[in-house]
Amino acid sequence: MAYIKLPELEDMDPEIQKLAREILEKTGKLGEIFKLLAIRKDIYFMTDNCVKTLLLNETELPYSTKERIALLISKENNCPMCVDVHKNIAKMLGMSEEQIEETLKGVDYINASEEEKELLRFCIRASKKDNYKITKEELDKVLNLGYSVSQVFEAITITAYFNYINTLSNVFGLGK
Repeated sequence: MAYIKLPELEDMDPEIQKLAREILEKTGKLGEIFKLLAIRKDIYFMTDNCVKTLLLNETELPYSTKERIALLISKENNCPMCVDVHKNIAKMLGMSEEQIEETLKGVDYINASEEEKELLRFCIRASKKDNYKITKEELDKVLNLGYSVSQVFEAITITAYFNYINTLSNVFGLGK
């Protein structure tokens, strides 16, 4: 139960209502994060664009890497609602239950290349409040593993997105 009263369908902007009805037809419910974002149309559509661009569209990183970032950062930020949501999304995008559980145990338990594990560790490091201490050498270490600047930029953008959405969820008590 959220700490604030979240808008119901009839209280939402008509454009958001249309999207809400589509979700209701498919899933039968609206998640609390959807309702929270519906408070402000501009913020809703900005966030929706981020999700489509970073997570749903085919990009330079595979879906499994993007969902591992989502799960790891949400776990690091102690956001159980986002962890639960992304467990389901990861399944829909083809990750097995075993891959999801490995991810939730931590990077060292993931059955992936050492290069991907280092990228994931770098994302976790970048999600911290002291990320201003990251050095050129730390970034170069990841780039020297074969990742392009564009791929690392994408990974860190996904990391930043989850810091944003986890903060909203945690501050407003979603999923509590």
